[in-house]
Amino acid sequence: MANSRSSALFQVPDSLLWLNKKEAGASWLEALPDIFEAACQTFGLTCIGRPYSGGCVSYVVPARRNDEAVVLKLQFQHRESECEADALKHWDGNGAVRLLDHAPDIGALLLETCDPGRFLADDPEPDKIGVMADLLRRLLVPAGKPFRTLAGEAALWLEALEGDWESAGKPCDHYLVDVARAALKDLIADDNGEVLLHQDLHGHNVLSSSREAWLAIDPKPLVGDPAFALSPIVRSFEFGHSKEAAMYRLDRLSEELELDRERARLWTIGQAMAWAFDSSYSERHFEMVRWLMAD
Repeated sequence: MANSRSSALFQVPDSLLWLNKKEAGASWLEALPDIFEAACQTFGLTCIGRPYSGGCVSYVVPARRNDEAVVLKLQFQHRESECEADALKHWDGNGAVRLLDHAPDIGALLLETCDPGRFLADDPEPDKIGVMADLLRRLLVPAGKPFRTLAGEAALWLEALEGDWESAGKPCDHYLVDVARAALKDLIADDNGEVLLHQDLHGHNVLSSSREAWLAIDPKPLVGDPAFALSPIVRSFEFGHSKEAAMYRLDRLSEELELDRERARLWTIGQAMAWAFDSSYSERHFEMVRWLMAD
């Protein structure tokens, strides 16, 4: 049975309130207390903790199931995260947080606890790019269905770029849109990759753990060209936001992992522009594209 205090403890973090701007998001937030109760009952959770504050599309809280420390994650349903549970099952804890249970009808995942749970981005000690390279060696594994393809996702980016630029108030020079569209067209036409991709592998989606030194979370999975896997890391400004730092990440990772540097560069341009117009860090995306164009 769920902890009888779970309703009293329920609270929506400020990081989720932006969803009220979307009709589907507002509906999900309204239903979230009931979804939370249903998940607690389904998984038999007790000792519900306070929600983590960082997530902007999921409600995540620590809890216990019997004598085991666990994490409950309730997802706002979106195409980017719809196969997260499948990806975590596929990796089975090898480089990524382990999935313990799943209730797909309510969008609920039960995950292992990452302890001590430091973000890689915030830890001054490790060789951060070395950590990312080690994770990618384990995460880039063959996969197929049910995952969406990188080519299909990139086609959506390509179709939306012009309208997104206009809707955002034309916040950058149009040639950046043109460059991204050209890159995506070429990449889509020649993407025959079939590896599982974590399309948001940045420094705040990697946590320290007692089971392994570092584990990836929040995969937003796709299947496609392994060179794309470098894109979120190259864009990861918490590892240093300068042309020199970005090029270092691109050069080192492509060499160590024996991935096509030029395709990784073009994928980074495409994803950076596709994600720029709905980001709080849009100008950093634009700067990244300018640096990559000048390479």
